[in-house]
Amino acid sequence: MSTFWNEIATGYASHEIGLLIGVAFIAGLARGFAGFGAALIFVPVASSVIGPVLAAPILLLIDTSMALGLLPDAWRRADKRDVGFMALGALLGVPLGTTVLAVADPLLVRWALLAVVAGLLVLLTSGWHYRGQPRKLLTVGVGGIAGLFSGAAQIGGPPVVAYWLGGALQSVNIRANIVIYFAVSSSLSIASYVVGGLMTRPVFLLAVATGPAYGLGTFLGARLFRKSNEILFRRICYSLIGLAALVSMPPLDHVLR
Repeated sequence: MSTFWNEIATGYASHEIGLLIGVAFIAGLARGFAGFGAALIFVPVASSVIGPVLAAPILLLIDTSMALGLLPDAWRRADKRDVGFMALGALLGVPLGTTVLAVADPLLVRWALLAVVAGLLVLLTSGWHYRGQPRKLLTVGVGGIAGLFSGAAQIGGPPVVAYWLGGALQSVNIRANIVIYFAVSSSLSIASYVVGGLMTRPVFLLAVATGPAYGLGTFLGARLFRKSNEILFRRICYSLIGLAALVSMPPLDHVLR
């Protein structure tokens, strides 16, 4: 175990590792409660410390492994047909997003990520959502956009949420749809990241370091979903997302590093 931590310590300062673990816990809270939001919190902050090429695969690994406990209940409540059409779009969008992550300039990716996060946060907090019955082609298209965002930075949740909120589904069913969709899109992302050479040793080391905190946050968030006021907690999540976007701006790197 000491060898493991020594290897991590050679590349990152202790306060950087502490920041990654702390933000992983907060991101897990959002994921466990709302079914989404982890990437909007984790990836911008982690990218400011280790770069987006490491941040996105790390979140993919810890989210896929730690969110397994959400699947049984979500499978019973989800609209599997609609999720299937959404996943079909992700099949097209994820490889494109992975290509962007692998070849684009990391600083450019970070600024683009912040712009997307800010725009999606405004969309979510504004109360706007798609109004109308889900249509096959439109659902596939939204899945494609979400897949693109997922492949590039694991932030595919907000387009899906904004779309599904427009239907007649209850919040518990929307959350279930999101959980199942992410299980499918994460599988696609893992395959795409492996092919793209993004699953490196540092990714696995930092995933092991941050995974327990993320898992604890996911567990507590799921319990809060069953017991707490959903509107209040979502407002807290949105505030945390906004704070994460603010502190992860590239000009503030010297503060974190």
